[in-house]
Amino acid sequence: MTYCVAMRLASGMIFVSDSRTNAGVDHISTFKKLHVFQRGDDRTLIMQSAGNLATTQSVINLLQHRAQDATTQNLYTVSSLYDAAVLVGQTLKEVIARDGADFTATFILGGQIRGESTRLFHIYAEGNFIEATSDTPYFQIGESKYGKPIIDRIVSYDTSLEQAVQCALISMDSTLNSNLSVGLPLDVMMYQAESFDDSQQYAITAQHEYFSEIRNMWGSCLRSVFDQLPPLRLRG
Repeated sequence: MTYCVAMRLASGMIFVSDSRTNAGVDHISTFKKLHVFQRGDDRTLIMQSAGNLATTQSVINLLQHRAQDATTQNLYTVSSLYDAAVLVGQTLKEVIARDGADFTATFILGGQIRGESTRLFHIYAEGNFIEATSDTPYFQIGESKYGKPIIDRIVSYDTSLEQAVQCALISMDSTLNSNLSVGLPLDVMMYQAESFDDSQQYAITAQHEYFSEIRNMWGSCLRSVFDQLPPLRLRG
């Protein structure tokens, strides 16, 4: 299983992904689910994947391979994020058709191509997609239900990148606590709008001091607030 979350905000974008995959309790592995396609100061594209590992890896590998061929349309030559989303959707459909099975796989694609603002897309197994808006500034894929409530309460389009990352990490913590098929390490990326800079990438392991600190503080504060609730009154 997987949990990935991405947010498109006024000041930029953030992406957080876990890295656990499993096919039963005896087959737990770690695979990266956050991939960056960067070309100078022209474009920064970030992809996150969830679903059947063979399918998602095939899609990523094809996109990476074809990006080296300047004679064909690829993620380094498309003129807009919309066209990039179309290309990812077509590649996903191609892989599913080639393998002859309806393997579930979804992607989040975000970033910026010079000449347009940041954009964020949720791409489905059928190859179609939807785009994030200022009213709906984030997408989740994979095991999303445990981490959704905190994001809904905290994040808006005007939330700062720093606060968005904090919220995404707490959202991830809720998922880690509730679903053993989602696990560390985490991949985190912050992208400042108009920067075309992919350097703000971070790996968070079980030994990460800050992540441990906010996990413990969040749990302690929740317990404290719960203990302060007024006495139960179900009548009147």
